[in-house]
Amino acid sequence: MIPAHEILSWAIAISFVSVAISQLLAMIRLVIGPGPGDRILALDTMVLNAIALIVLLGIYQGSRMYFEAALIIAMLGFVSTVAYARFVLRGDIIE
Repeated sequence: MIPAHEILSWAIAISFVSVAISQLLAMIRLVIGPGPGDRILALDTMVLNAIALIVLLGIYQGSRMYFEAALIIAMLGFVSTVAYARFVLRGDIIE
């Protein structure tokens, strides 16, 4: 029988690789995206992938500090995505 900590380490390694690949694909979409909507979506996806990587790092190291950092980045990512979308659609952020 395989020990639980070994299964967890394999799962975390596979998760790191898959989220990193997803981050690279989102970067490609950000660079070659045909329109501004695609670029906004790619940027938001990159924020979510960064949050996932931070959470995975927190699970790997067993530290709660990473989860707090992930919450702060999630809040900033949401606000910045909304602000950027409003800027692209209207030309201004605050009316």
